[in-house]
Amino acid sequence: MSSRRSRQASASRISDDQIIDLVSKLRQLLPEIRPNRRSDKVSASKVLQETCNYIRNLNREVDDLSERLSQLLETIDADSPEAAIVRSLIM
Repeated sequence: MSSRRSRQASASRISDDQIIDLVSKLRQLLPEIRPNRRSDKVSASKVLQETCNYIRNLNREVDDLSERLSQLLETIDADSPEAAIVRSLIM
């Protein structure tokens, strides 16, 4: 590997400390595993798995709410102010 490529590879690598910091930030955002105390330990793989699950659930909720808004839009006058609000939420 050329020295230029080596410098680029090392410059784009994330340090162990950065990974630990990012996993810690993710952990704090997840309601399922939000720490109650600092001594609670959760593995990085568990945090990443729960993050993926949480994002999937959020996507499902968004899809469900969009569907419900679409159904609501079908039941109200298309030219009403309410319809304009619903359309803006869907877009």
